[in-house]
Amino acid sequence: MLRATDPAQETEARLPSASFPYPLTTREKYLLAAMSVLTLAALFAPALPASAWHIPHYLDNRTWLGIPNAGDVLSNLAFLAMAVWGSERLRGRADVPVGTSWFFVGLILTCLGSGFYHLDPDMPQRLIADRLGMSVAFAGFLGIAASERISMRAGEAVLVLMMIAGPLTAWVARENLTPWAVVQYGGMALALGLALTRARPGALGVPLGGVIVFYVLAKLFELGDAVVFEATGHIVSGHTLKHLAAALAAWPVIRALGSKA
Repeated sequence: MLRATDPAQETEARLPSASFPYPLTTREKYLLAAMSVLTLAALFAPALPASAWHIPHYLDNRTWLGIPNAGDVLSNLAFLAMAVWGSERLRGRADVPVGTSWFFVGLILTCLGSGFYHLDPDMPQRLIADRLGMSVAFAGFLGIAASERISMRAGEAVLVLMMIAGPLTAWVARENLTPWAVVQYGGMALALGLALTRARPGALGVPLGGVIVFYVLAKLFELGDAVVFEATGHIVSGHTLKHLAAALAAWPVIRALGSKA
């Protein structure tokens, strides 16, 4: 029985991953437009001074084994655990989305950067280490999303752009938070849009929606830091659970890596 196919998808599936001389597909054009809008917003949107950002007061400041703020510091080890697990799944595989390796590298950097920051969160200059790690992991995730839903060359382009924009906006955020906010929240909106589209032919099948769900859950825990701390009888804070939920965002990617040989 003949099966109806999308000619654009068939053509894209036959092209080499780095075949930039070929005309852009419809999805690639939409992606280019979205990335252009985000770039313009990051460059020209009104500046939000870093001084206007209120440094959070993390409630669980208990010391354990000589480690200050132990809950918020040690919970970052979950990022390292997921990175090691994911890296093991990558061994010997070539059929992975663009950005997967960088995604796991970013988790390791997030573990180090966030742990360093939470050792003394009253020093705002440490926050850049936290953001730098997150920016690498986020760049890897958007590379995965673009290569899964659009094309491998789109994933490569997005990865390169975000690997430049993420660390750069993390550095600029010392004075102006607008570019960082655009990259983070605009990038997640882009990822959501990609999650709502069909996977391209030959994609690994990473459930992007699952990653986003854990990201949203992490944000909710972050906002409910005090509520969770009180509700659990001061056993655990919302920010500690935020780290665990954010680390679990890697699980859908790792699960997809184990679904095919």
